[in-house]
Amino acid sequence: MTRYVITPDVALRLANDEVVVSAEHQLVAPTLLRSQLLSLLYQAAQRGELTRKDANRRLRYVRALRVRLLGDSVLQDHAWTIATELGWPDTLDAEYVALTRLQADALVTLDAEFAASVRDLVPIAPIGALS
Repeated sequence: MTRYVITPDVALRLANDEVVVSAEHQLVAPTLLRSQLLSLLYQAAQRGELTRKDANRRLRYVRALRVRLLGDSVLQDHAWTIATELGWPDTLDAEYVALTRLQADALVTLDAEFAASVRDLVPIAPIGALS
């Protein structure tokens, strides 16, 4: 079984495309994924890009995914260290990197700039690896 950390943009793409994730994979993410996803969907609805009904459908899809959400103190300590080392203004992205280091085989993100900035720290996998 391959374990992948997914970022909010990946969760949204999976929901938008209603991708069936292979049973051979386990998805993990920091607990903050839920709040980030809710915020992204809310913002999209506020911009008129989707309706509340569409946003709720995407939320239900992601909630139905088997994503193990983690956020213990060890993860937070690692995220702090990573954010400090990389000179980041906050620890949000660092939680995804820390979780990949601690619990997963690779990080899946659609953000090319983020992927490039952490490529030397963790393996990066394409979203296609999930299906």
